[in-house]
Amino acid sequence: MTATAPTPPTPPATSTADDRLLRTSPLRRLLGRPELGSVVGALAVFLFFALIADGFVRAAGLTTVLYAASTIGIMAVPVALLMIGGEFDLSAGVMVTSSALISSMFSYQMTANVWVGVGVSLLVTLAIGFFNGFMLTRTKLPSFIITLGTFLMLTGMNLGFTKLITGTVSTKSIADMEGFTSARALFASVLTVGGVDFKVTILWWIGLVALASWILLRTRVGNWIFAVGGGKEAARAVGVPVAATKIGLYMGVSFAAWIAGQHLLFSFDAVQSGEGVGKELTYIIAAVIGGCLITGGYGSAVGSAVGALIFGMTDKGIVFAEWNPDWFKFFLGAMLLLATLLNAWVRNRAEATA
Repeated sequence: MTATAPTPPTPPATSTADDRLLRTSPLRRLLGRPELGSVVGALAVFLFFALIADGFVRAAGLTTVLYAASTIGIMAVPVALLMIGGEFDLSAGVMVTSSALISSMFSYQMTANVWVGVGVSLLVTLAIGFFNGFMLTRTKLPSFIITLGTFLMLTGMNLGFTKLITGTVSTKSIADMEGFTSARALFASVLTVGGVDFKVTILWWIGLVALASWILLRTRVGNWIFAVGGGKEAARAVGVPVAATKIGLYMGVSFAAWIAGQHLLFSFDAVQSGEGVGKELTYIIAAVIGGCLITGGYGSAVGSAVGALIFGMTDKGIVFAEWNPDWFKFFLGAMLLLATLLNAWVRNRAEATA
């Protein structure tokens, strides 16, 4: 009689399924989001001003906050993408003013339809962005040096050309020129919804955030941006067009500067040539508060929007609370430090669960 071979024991279940569940668990996905820290900070800022400032949570107050955030957020979105790509643009603030000055002075001096000036401004502003990206990729100099040079050149040109052409430091009003009304409707109109007025820049801002998020998360270009920010040599080795990606990112910043510049012009009819200096740091700070790393390769468009929202809430919240606005930069600096520490903690927690 042949002995029956014992049935082999069932091997223990591997941890593959558990690991797979861990990798896709909602908690880990949440901890891995770059904007998580900024969202927590934004909620804290909102609750703080909601408790101490009565007008802050009213409809009119919230639309004021959204408008202030949108004027920063329009620029913070492409600046965030550029930072994810591992670069900076210190010329972004004055580029907004340059864009407005070109539209205004070209239209006024050439007695042309203002849309002609708007079109010329778009081409010139995109050329500035291309110049920044081209110089960066060809010279191999740090973006800090390249864009600092552009910042200084644009600052001087803004003032020099404005005084040369108009004789003053500001442009002439173009409010009575053909095409002004339709251009204002696109760049600086007010929309009324449910009896509440919203500036059109809020729509521009939301649109840019949606577009940038789609590019980052759903396209090959988004993969390229993260790759060049994480390490351009490694990205180049796997076929990523590093130079084209960086040039495109700088042109994205210049396109947003054109939008912001047209809003500036068509909101006030004229432009002061010295505006925009210092704004570049505001855009960078908004991106950093939103979770972008200074070293590149990490961040999100949504995070930059939340960072801009924190700016808007703090700026207007201080006014609603009837505090001395001189304290604004103190609170801004404190939020920058706290948000950066919180973002680092969240990122470390996400890596710990990997």
